[in-house]
Order: sequence, then C-alpha cells, then structure tokens
Amino acid sequence: MRILHLTPGTGTFHCGSCLRDNALIKALRSRGHDALMAPLYLPLVTDREAASPEIPVQVGGISLYLVQKFPFLRFLPRFVHGWLKKPERLRSAARHMGMTSARDLGEMTLGALQGESGNQWSEWRLLIDWIKNEAKPDVVSLSNSLLMGLCPTIQRDLGIPVVVSLQGEDSFLDTLVDPYREQSWAAMRENAQFVSRFVAPSRFYAELMQEKLGVRADQISVVYNGLDATSFSTADPDPNWPVIGYFARMIHGKGLTTLVDAFIELANRGTVTRVKLKIGGAKTPVDEKYVRGLQDKLKKAGYAQRVEWHPNVSFSDKLKFFRNLTVMSVPATYGEAFGLYIVEAMASGVPVVQPEHGAFPELIQLTGGGVLCPPDDPVALANVLEKLLLDDHEREQLTNRGMAGVRTEFSAVKMAERFEAALISARESFIP
Repeated sequence: MRILHLTPGTGTFHCGSCLRDNALIKALRSRGHDALMAPLYLPLVTDREAASPEIPVQVGGISLYLVQKFPFLRFLPRFVHGWLKKPERLRSAARHMGMTSARDLGEMTLGALQGESGNQWSEWRLLIDWIKNEAKPDVVSLSNSLLMGLCPTIQRDLGIPVVVSLQGEDSFLDTLVDPYREQSWAAMRENAQFVSRFVAPSRFYAELMQEKLGVRADQISVVYNGLDATSFSTADPDPNWPVIGYFARMIHGKGLTTLVDAFIELANRGTVTRVKLKIGGAKTPVDEKYVRGLQDKLKKAGYAQRVEWHPNVSFSDKLKFFRNLTVMSVPATYGEAFGLYIVEAMASGVPVVQPEHGAFPELIQLTGGGVLCPPDDPVALANVLEKLLLDDHEREQLTNRGMAGVRTEFSAVKMAERFEAALISARESFIP
C-alpha cells in the first residue's frame, strides 16, 4: 500500500507527535508498505534520521500566515512563496512562534479547518495538486485532526480514504479565545464526516474525542504510540545520589511547577538524602521566562545546585539522560492523550510516578511500570516519590515490569501492525 503521511514540523524542537510519526513510517516500511512522510509548516525535528528526508516542506508556515492575514498575497508569484519555504527562513520564523497573538493563533487554526472556504486555501490547494500528481498515494494519513480541512477535497477530488490521528488536539483547541474556539470545534465536527478512520493513542482519548467530534465508536481505532525499545539502555543510577527526572517540554502544562514544588518539599524533609532533580526536554524562546522563574524559586529554597537543566537534547544525549535517573515524573496538569516520554522512561528501566488522569492510568495498567498519585498536588507527589525512592525492592519490581510491558505493548512493530489494520479498515469501508 502506498501511504502518504502529512506531519506538521516544529522547526527547532522535538515533539512527541513528530517522534511517533517518524517511527511509524519506518515501521510501516519494514512491513512492506511504500510509506512517505511529508512535512508541513516547518522542517521536522526528529531524534533519529528522518523517514523521508528527500521531501521538502510542502506548505510553508510563513506563506500560510501571510495569506491568512493578507488574502491578496495569494496572487504573488509562486517563486516568492518558494523563497519563503526555504528551510533556513522557516527555522528563523520558528524561533518567533511564541510571539503569535491569541487572536492570530485562533485565526490560523480556524483558517486551516475551513478548507476551501478559508483564506489559506490557495496554499493548501497546491498540496492537493502535489498529492494527486506526484505522491499518488492509496491513502492519506494526517498526523493530527487540525489538518481535517483537507478531508472533503481529498475525498471528492482524489477519491481516496483519509485516516486521521488524534494527538491531544482538545487541550490546544480549548485554549483558543472565542469565537475561534467554538468555530474551530464546529469545523472539526463538520470535517469529521469526511474521515474514513480515526486513530487514537489511548482508549481514554478515543472516548473523549468520540464525544467531541460526534462520531461513532467503531470509527475510531486505538493504536498505542510505539518506539524502538532496543535503542534504550537500562538505567544505572548512582545509589548515593537518587535522581528524580522530568523529560518533556519545559512548560507549566506538563506539570513542571508541580514537580519543582514537590522536589522542594521532599528535599526539605531530609528523608531522602542528597536527592537531585534532573530536567530535560524541549525549551523554546517563549519558555525562557517561565524557566527562569522556576530557577529563581529553587535558588531561594537553597536547592539550585541540586538541579540540572538539559534543554533541547539530541537523541544520544536523551539516552544518557535516562541512564542516570532513579525515578521519573511528568505530572501534567491536563488529561494527556498519551505521553511518549513515559514509555521512553520505562523502556530505559526507569519507574514513573504520574497523576491519576488522562491516559496515564491506562499506560501504567498495561505495563505495570509505575504508580499513580493525585493530580496537581505537590505534597501528594512528594509523598509518593519519597516512598518509592526509599523502597529499592519496589523500584526493581516496577523496572522489570515496565521494560517488559513496553516491549509487549508499545514497540514500533506493534504500533505499525495496529496502524496497518486501521488503514485496511479505512480502505475497505471507503465509499468515494
């Protein structure tokens, strides 16, 4: 089967969706499929070699912004838009992405979801032409549902099914200012009629989005995100210096404030001597002020020297990061659709402590590689971390179960098998 997977890039930092997509395309190829991955908006940033490095950005983020704000610019010569799609210009623009106003963000999101009736369509139309004349897939796969404005045209003009992955879009859409929030959700529900199959990364998220999109339960397949567990070596932390790890984007929403407060609480108790905190993951320019605030808090508490910061690490550095951890926690403040960082930690033999909401209970039940705690409660988190750090036997049991569970349920091979089944279902049920 010839599969075209469309993935928005970030330009400057890793994101869980990009890492999942890259692993998925490679695993589908290993199963004999002719799978391609084309970047949208900005260049892809992956922690391994890109699955389709020969395919350039197909729809440039700069051009989309310009035609959304100034529709007459769609009449500019195509070579100008081609110049704006140069990787160096897109990466430069990515460094300013956090400066986008709330109104602009809402306009851009709704504009993409409006498809043919939106200001951005002159750019998206070129992508449709490229798919039809050059890519020529049997099925189109969209990395997230914010791209669903393409679905009606793909079904009508290309006559092929579309599979849409659900990757936590609700937490983004719900932060948009009105009227864009409600209008975007309405466009999502309308476009959902033209999707042959949805793919959700957890049962939790499948049920959530089924209700929000107004689709039937049998239209959504659960395909857990996967990785190549053999790439991760087993952690070997120094028993004299227990280390709590955090590996996700350095933002409040991922629970970094909660973890820092829990670390200060635990360090103040003195029950876990010499405990340290190691923070890694994506950090963009817009995150700088937030991170400085946490660093000031740690300094005032007297624990700045016990905390390491590792922003925007490479894949090899990420492997080293996990090797030194005793336990890891990313206490997100919202219901995560999945949480690839949790699976990465367990693949490295690091037990996890996660809030009891979103997909986390599901992931921990499937692997047995962690424990749950009340959400948004630094003292409760400190209590669970303290108990686990003082119990060597419990950590060993969690480590063994977690590593085995990841290899069984969350391998890239298993992900590709499940995704393949969703693709076949989409083709069999598709009616042009």
